Amino acid sequence: MTAHRRQLELLAPARNADFGIEAVRHGADAVYIGGPAFGARAKAENSVADIARLVQYAHRFRAEVFVAFNTIFHDNEIEAARDMTWQLYEAGVDALIVQDMGLLEMDIPPIQLHASTQTDIRTVEKAVFLDQVGFSQIVLAREMDIQTIRKVADATQCNLEFFIHGALCVAFSGQCYISHAHTGRSANRGECSQECRLPYTLEDSKGRILAKDKHLLSMKDNDQSANLRALIDAGVSSFKIEGRYKDLAYVKNATAHYRQLLDEILLDLPDYARASSGRCSYTFTPQPEKTFNRSTTEYFIHGRGEDVGAFDTPKFAGEEIGKVTKVGPDYFEVESQLELHNGDGVCFFDVHKELVGMRINTVNGKRLYPNEMPADIRRNMTLYRNRDQAYMRLLEKDSATRRISVDMVFYETRDGFALDLVDEDGVTAHAQCLAEKQPAQQAEKAYASLRDNLTKLGNTDFQARDIRLELGQPWFLAASIINGLRRDAVSALEETRLQTYPRPQPAIPAQPPAVYPEDTLSYLANVYNKHARAFYEKHGVSAIAAAYEANEELGEVPVMITKHCLRYSYAMCPKEAKGVIGVQGTITAEPMTLISGKDRITLKFDCKRCEMHVMGKVRKPVLAMPPPQPVQFFAKRP
Repeated sequence: MTAHRRQLELLAPARNADFGIEAVRHGADAVYIGGPAFGARAKAENSVADIARLVQYAHRFRAEVFVAFNTIFHDNEIEAARDMTWQLYEAGVDALIVQDMGLLEMDIPPIQLHASTQTDIRTVEKAVFLDQVGFSQIVLAREMDIQTIRKVADATQCNLEFFIHGALCVAFSGQCYISHAHTGRSANRGECSQECRLPYTLEDSKGRILAKDKHLLSMKDNDQSANLRALIDAGVSSFKIEGRYKDLAYVKNATAHYRQLLDEILLDLPDYARASSGRCSYTFTPQPEKTFNRSTTEYFIHGRGEDVGAFDTPKFAGEEIGKVTKVGPDYFEVESQLELHNGDGVCFFDVHKELVGMRINTVNGKRLYPNEMPADIRRNMTLYRNRDQAYMRLLEKDSATRRISVDMVFYETRDGFALDLVDEDGVTAHAQCLAEKQPAQQAEKAYASLRDNLTKLGNTDFQARDIRLELGQPWFLAASIINGLRRDAVSALEETRLQTYPRPQPAIPAQPPAVYPEDTLSYLANVYNKHARAFYEKHGVSAIAAAYEANEELGEVPVMITKHCLRYSYAMCPKEAKGVIGVQGTITAEPMTLISGKDRITLKFDCKRCEMHVMGKVRKPVLAMPPPQPVQFFAKRP
């Protein structure tokens, strides 16, 4: 295994700079954040100045900052995109997360490039190609199983990144066009309308209703807590938490949870290390089930097994409380083993199977008084808690500290005293002062006082690990002298750490240029500008279709390609039926239909690839929309 894969990275999301700072404080080795534009979460944009502020904080702990730069660019936008890469580079950003290959054909700064999940890395061949064209890190498809991950690791040199927590897109990333087809809002351009979270009715080929008003394209949330060791062994070195739209409590909770799990694993793996500096302590016990999730799944890491759908609701129902035992005029009672609190958020599924929520004003034993009494709550209904008020209050406060270990050597000079510091990364600092030397009358008390004052590192980033006193005899030293010397040494160490920060270097593309695994590209390749076209031509592709967003694909085509399969969910999978007595040969992969209002959406099944294709075509109002207009965010570079 390559040496850099032995540096394990916990990668956390940041909606903004403040969230990113908290992610680092709670144990992230790296954070990813959106820039002023061109990120796949259009509502999570940040100024370059704010990103620079995050970079300054993260680099104190040798943590890295990646900017999600993972939309596809129209020809009218790509010059502005290039200009932005320079601004982000000058702000100190460590890497750009990229989907559009056109960027590799432009004059961009010497910054690391990471292949976004939107590049749809499902095969060893695709991973090898991206490794060879200059990506330092690639984000593997969420649907990839552990055996395929291992094969990718064996065939590549770059770092492998894998999603371990958070929301799951039902479609293969970069292969979902239903939002653009219906509304003109492209998922590949950060504007997904989330039609996968809508309720649908499912009809089979004979017109029979199999499910009514269910969220049939909505997935449970990803949780790979139990699979971290297997992923490390397979070659993954970057462990990614989803959630650039999530709130701060989620970021703190999930980051701390995986930090503790990885640190525990690292104790057993002496050949591996954390990718950043410092150790965290928390005022709370991480419990990811307490913050947003749609129940959890391990997805396809061990192949197809459990069903992965969250069909009842795309919302956060939370932990089960118990059954309603009594309903009064302004209260209800519940039998529960949980400790409930004033201010808790409670919900239940009503008679229409919709999730209904309320806030609990007062808890009096088993009796709960909500802020507004729901009209349709009934006895024997199951209650859930989706907000634990006491837990959230812990997360609303300062809930973590992160400290870098430092060794101290205090010694005397000819005309005073000096202090040398060496931190856990081997960075050193020195400070000295002039001072009159007065013998101490009580040696033990003098030494104890000296050690005590040296350890008072307060709100700095450091904590004392080892203190060595190299003195010819015990001296009396005023606290002000020791404190001043300590402050000067810490200040020097902070400055030296920033100055010696090892900025990651970009990978060098292979020469001659690597050949792309295919010589023909359909709209699924997302080629939206002339530079992307030139990139693929350089790498041996002879026929290149325009991206779906160019509105040149007018017929019915797959607008969503998924590994999630509704035939499997409803026990109608032809593969699963093989060998079952009385069933074999009676089930075929006939099309199905999703119904939403007046919309009838055809589902087709590619059993050889084990995929479901949601069919559709661009609607007329979308065809009438103008193309993206020229933009310029920054002064152009020569």
